[in-house]
Amino acid sequence: MHPFLENHLHLTRRQLLGRTGLGVAALATLLGKDRAAAQTASPGAGALPGLPHFPAKAKRVIYLMQTGAPTHVDLFDYKPQLYRRRGELLPPSVQMGQRLTTMTQNQRQLILPGIAGWRRHGKCGLWLNDFMPHTGAIADDICLIKSMHTEAINHAPAVTMFLTGAEQPGRPSMGAWLSYGLGSMNEDLPTFVVMTSQDRELSCGQLFYDYYWGSGFLPSRFQGVKLRSNGDPVLFLSNPSGISAPIRRGQLDDLAALNRLRHQETGDPEIQTRIAQYEMAYRMQTSIPELTDFSNEPRRIIDMYGPDVNRRGSFAWNCLMARRMAERGVRFVQLMHAGWDQHNNLPTQLEIQCRDTDQPSAALVKDLKQRGLLDDTLVIWGGEFGRTVFVQGDYTQPRFGRDHHGRCFSIWLAGGGIRGGITYGATDDFCYNVVENPVSAFDFQATILHLLGIEHTRLTFRFQGRAFRLTDVHGEVVREIVA
Repeated sequence: MHPFLENHLHLTRRQLLGRTGLGVAALATLLGKDRAAAQTASPGAGALPGLPHFPAKAKRVIYLMQTGAPTHVDLFDYKPQLYRRRGELLPPSVQMGQRLTTMTQNQRQLILPGIAGWRRHGKCGLWLNDFMPHTGAIADDICLIKSMHTEAINHAPAVTMFLTGAEQPGRPSMGAWLSYGLGSMNEDLPTFVVMTSQDRELSCGQLFYDYYWGSGFLPSRFQGVKLRSNGDPVLFLSNPSGISAPIRRGQLDDLAALNRLRHQETGDPEIQTRIAQYEMAYRMQTSIPELTDFSNEPRRIIDMYGPDVNRRGSFAWNCLMARRMAERGVRFVQLMHAGWDQHNNLPTQLEIQCRDTDQPSAALVKDLKQRGLLDDTLVIWGGEFGRTVFVQGDYTQPRFGRDHHGRCFSIWLAGGGIRGGITYGATDDFCYNVVENPVSAFDFQATILHLLGIEHTRLTFRFQGRAFRLTDVHGEVVREIVA
């Protein structure tokens, strides 16, 4: 049999969908057909058949990923009895032989309570550290989960677990899964966008790896598009000198015709990816400059995000960008902010980090709410694990901190079908172990998918002989936090 004909007989479901979904819509535009014809599908163009599985509470997600591990002991999990135990050894019955990092496994585990004051916020009476007053102002809109836990002990595997469902690189990220399953809600911007930031002091050595927003074994058009903080937001967005828009349009039309011929011969889905990416890049030459232009934002909105909002690439700037992308139909926005890895600078850096992130995070929730977008936008704030209740170093000296801790930590969510003004789960008196309603990374992912109308066991992709999914073979929806 001719190899091309044999290839057609072995088309995968993904290739078949690629021929009839987003790629063909982009190809129609490339060939000069009426642009409206490429937009006839309702929001979710290119979604897999049958998705969503049931009516969704959320249409989009904004994930404020705080890498480096925010300290739940100091920020979210108030334990007044710890102040009476300052300097005492953590009882072995609490530690229970937990695997520790090499940074603290040979030191004495002396209890260090929260380093700042606490107060209640909102009608719900949520306890928060004094470093987070703006988050306190949205206390009745958020659900604080205090019982998160993970097996990972180091940063990169832990971040990878939360974003891809595995500690090892190579799996599709959450945004890629949603792009694959639910399709796009807009034509002029990517379905999945990523932006990164870090503290000005550059105190955290954590790196942002591309696989945090990669497509893994899914076709590469589902990977996140990273916007840069310097130069063009997207590489090669501007036309080279001497190339006008009509010339670029003609080049893309000719290239699309060649790609179409090649795809007819091979059925390679990556050819569809190239078609879609070329056309998206062409449209982004108009949509990205408009997206990044804050000149039409009211002064009160700019001020709400704080003084750092005008510094491109800051967390505040990225939060305002996230709201603007939510308005324009971006399905998944992933903001990654580094600076929470406070092993020896807790007394100084924690307050700075909160000052940089607290106001913009709360402003994003408020801004979405006043525009009617919070009801169907899920906002997530949290890191990859927590930090130890025992001190790393000597707390009588100027420099000390806390080590990594996966046994328990806190994450908050708002909007998108989440019950606001509640706390879920609880830890022991030492803020060390979960004692009520544990939530794993897989449970967390299953719940996010549920809010988006997806039964997490049914969103799968066959690769290397098995059906993979974001939650692997685990995960239960945390229904108590769903409105």
